[in-house]
Amino acid sequence: MIITPQSILNLQVSFSSAFKEGFSGAAPMWDKVAMRVPSTGRSNTYGWLGQFPKFREWVGDRVLKDLKAHAYTLVNKTYESTVAVEREEIQDDLTGTYSPIFKEMGSASAIFPDELVFGACNAAVSSLCYDGQFFFDTDHPVYPNTDGTGTAVSVSNFVAGANPTWYLLDMTRSIKPFILQERESAKFTAMDKPDDESVFTRKQFRYGVHGRWNAGYGLWQLAYASRAALTPANLDAAITAMEGFKADGGRPLGVRPNVILFPSSLRQQVEAVIDKEKVDGGDSNTHYKRLTKIQSDYLATT
Repeated sequence: MIITPQSILNLQVSFSSAFKEGFSGAAPMWDKVAMRVPSTGRSNTYGWLGQFPKFREWVGDRVLKDLKAHAYTLVNKTYESTVAVEREEIQDDLTGTYSPIFKEMGSASAIFPDELVFGACNAAVSSLCYDGQFFFDTDHPVYPNTDGTGTAVSVSNFVAGANPTWYLLDMTRSIKPFILQERESAKFTAMDKPDDESVFTRKQFRYGVHGRWNAGYGLWQLAYASRAALTPANLDAAITAMEGFKADGGRPLGVRPNVILFPSSLRQQVEAVIDKEKVDGGDSNTHYKRLTKIQSDYLATT
């Protein structure tokens, strides 16, 4: 191939098309457990977390409720992936071998938020959320008064143990347990002008993708993590605990876990507890099809 501006443009279009094909063909799972929050700056501060709107009888003027500033902040991070194509490979018409690479780059770009969100899930036992405690913790403070005053009672959404972690989530609310903060979605770019510095000095045409994201935590009350053995009794105990969560002031939150999230190492145990209609020689399984199963390969298996 003779390298001309038009031939390079055609090559860029081909690589970009392969990228888009891979991107559109991917099936990310992060949106099954997290909410996307747009970001327009370096970071987002979630001062509204921890505030649960409720109704009161309208007598006299409205009562204005200030959003408690918990100052939970997520700072955006920049990520990239780059491929270099040698000048000689373009000249020798060998660029067809690169199409699968750019298709895979597109797929990886679509799925990369999974790594962020489920990575945040793995780190949640040692990462702070809006109330100053670890997201999965045994002593989240819940106060007797709606304004966050009084002597707090400790509430747990975590069970320690030696088994792989499984999670219960309430995904029925507008607010979700996890956050995918997006400042800039994945963008394909090219540095492929014949007079680019990299082409001149290293004989390389460069193609890459970049974006800006971060993942963090929404409401801890909508998630529960357990390292106990996944048995019907332990699952029932976790569900009961979540259903008993209350807001400050003692108002029931009406949490209804509807998702069980788990790593691949627990697939058989989850299927035994959730998918079997009969157990113990013919008894009805009270957990049969009760929860939507979500298996992620990005979750820790130990």
